[in-house]
Amino acid sequence: MTNFRAVVEALAGGQVRFIVIGGVAAIAHGTARLTLDLDVVYARDGDNIRRLAAAFASHRPYLRGAPPGLPFHFDAKTIAHGLNFTLVTDIGDVDFLGEIVGGGDFQTLLPQTTELEVYGVRCLCLDLPALIRSKRAAGRPKDLEALAELEALLEERQRG
Repeated sequence: MTNFRAVVEALAGGQVRFIVIGGVAAIAHGTARLTLDLDVVYARDGDNIRRLAAAFASHRPYLRGAPPGLPFHFDAKTIAHGLNFTLVTDIGDVDFLGEIVGGGDFQTLLPQTTELEVYGVRCLCLDLPALIRSKRAAGRPKDLEALAELEALLEERQRG
């Protein structure tokens, strides 16, 4: 089970620049859906990559779905040479994404964010229109199922 508060606190405490996307962003905006992991887009500059690696060094990150014993080190070099990481950690499942389909990277997404409270921490989340676009672009059944509720929330906010 993912300890969402601990994951968000590790990121914020490590001064990692990140944007919450996916199911947790949807929950922060008011949906009633459940999610099992935290998806974030992280800034890919060297300083932020080092902060991300340091923030999770003690949480034993490992590639989700990889066979046990596979040599893997979630360090600055690995992050810099990779892009998207789906990890299991001792505080839960986290997807660290360098970019997302239909949205781009951290810098591209930054103007499409809003600051919200996520598990007691103020952080950037995709705004509703961007979240809807990203869910539609991802095209997975679970993302498409979430669209009706997200669009209803957006319509309600635009009226109010």
